[in-house]
Amino acid sequence: MNTGHTTKHRAVVPPQAVGGTAGEINFARASGFTLLELLITMAIAAILLTLAVPSFQYVTNANRIAGEVNGLLGDLQFARAEAIKEGRTVNVCVSTNGTTCANSTNWQSGWIVVSAPTNTVLRVQNTFSSTDTFLASNNVSTIAFNREGYAGGIPNGTLITLHDATNTSAWTRCLSINLSGEMATELYGTTFNGVTCT
Repeated sequence: MNTGHTTKHRAVVPPQAVGGTAGEINFARASGFTLLELLITMAIAAILLTLAVPSFQYVTNANRIAGEVNGLLGDLQFARAEAIKEGRTVNVCVSTNGTTCANSTNWQSGWIVVSAPTNTVLRVQNTFSSTDTFLASNNVSTIAFNREGYAGGIPNGTLITLHDATNTSAWTRCLSINLSGEMATELYGTTFNGVTCT
């Protein structure tokens, strides 16, 4: 029974290489990377990482140091504003437990903001997780702002100096406080209120 369909057979022709001669069986080049291309790519990546890692460390250190010094600066500004607003003394002092003042000049141990008449803790900063040191000059462990915003009980030009674990001057920051309650952060070698950040 013939239904009118005819079956066509195609001949299978083996692939040949471009430019190959008859009788050779060379397959066309497969796509991908050669060993040389891979090695060049890895060399370029290694060079870029060598350049990027120190920059990343710089950014990481700079952000950590800025966060630590600005944390204390922000709490001091808050304490001064609260003292003026409430019309009473507000203290910022070193605290190792977050509830009471410690007689220490090691501000990296943490600090608290306390309303003096009621001893109400307004803010708490815990101990630094890094190995940075934050030491006050003139044995200052407490800064008290009165209702006019003046910082009483501290020598004029008090510095709280922040050093990283390597004591590198590029990371050194100082927080300067004067009797009028004016505060500023300084870089290494900067002089403010007659005192140089070292």
